[in-house]
Amino acid sequence: MTALLEIRERIRGFCSRFEVYLLPVIKSILAFLTFYMIRSHLGYMTRLNGMTLTLVLALACALLPVNMIVVFAVLLVLLHLFSLSLAACLVCFLVVAVLFLLYFRFSPKKGFYAVLTPLAFIFHVPYVMPLVIGLLDDNPVSVLAMAGGTVMYYLLNGIVANDSAIADSILTKFEDVFNQFVGNREMLAMLAILVLAALIVWFIRRLSVDHAWTIAILTGCLLQFILRFICDMQLKLPGTVFSIFVPSALSAAVGFVLQFFFFNLDFTRTERVQFEDDEYYYYVKAIPKIYVAGTEKKVQKFSGDDAPITRKDLAQEMDIDEDLLDF
Repeated sequence: MTALLEIRERIRGFCSRFEVYLLPVIKSILAFLTFYMIRSHLGYMTRLNGMTLTLVLALACALLPVNMIVVFAVLLVLLHLFSLSLAACLVCFLVVAVLFLLYFRFSPKKGFYAVLTPLAFIFHVPYVMPLVIGLLDDNPVSVLAMAGGTVMYYLLNGIVANDSAIADSILTKFEDVFNQFVGNREMLAMLAILVLAALIVWFIRRLSVDHAWTIAILTGCLLQFILRFICDMQLKLPGTVFSIFVPSALSAAVGFVLQFFFFNLDFTRTERVQFEDDEYYYYVKAIPKIYVAGTEKKVQKFSGDDAPITRKDLAQEMDIDEDLLDF
């Protein structure tokens, strides 16, 4: 355990020291994955399918705010859908407009959640997002960014699944695509599950009870597993217990990793203090963090010279005042 704590402190120290360099790299990698997935799953406009464009946009996002990843991704999606069908492009534009109004009004600084959510769905681990938001974010309104990413994933997934049936008849196909999007019961169920789980995890981990983070992680994963299983049965979706259990277990593992790095406490040394002032009486519960200081190596040089040690050198070596050696 001590070795793991030392590794954790080294990782945290490394990230803190080189944050100015790591953040652009992370944004660039995240942008590349996002644009590459759009290119792979849509790809209707061949001019946008070149790897050079994907790399250039990803490198540009490294120097720009994270919200620019969202903006570039939306523009790429709209251009691809315009090449497929004007009706699909219009539906997507209307949905994006509504999501942008909600996003920039309530959670404008949560671009990472909006980008990570569709990627989590693509990699079949969507249940990790409620844990990340519930454990790390102080504002529950951040679930709107996750909700926007969920809506965009199901919208594009539905268009891609029925792209052969979408023609250029704007009025008729616009209504068909819109009705298909609004009537997507799986999307509505998944949206409710993720938002509810994120809010419950956020609420539990803020409670002043022992092992609040552990309870929040287990509750969030169990809740998502049960609700998704019920929805699959009610909607007759092709999912299995194993296909739900594995992503839930992976999400729990991610949650415990986050707990290890951000909320690793020693509950055996909990202290409770009571004191008062002129206006209030205070009940304070203090739980120490599990912390291991890095070992500091000190090299002592020995010289073969017979030069005498002066009083100043001795005081400096003993880390005391020189006047204390007057005896």
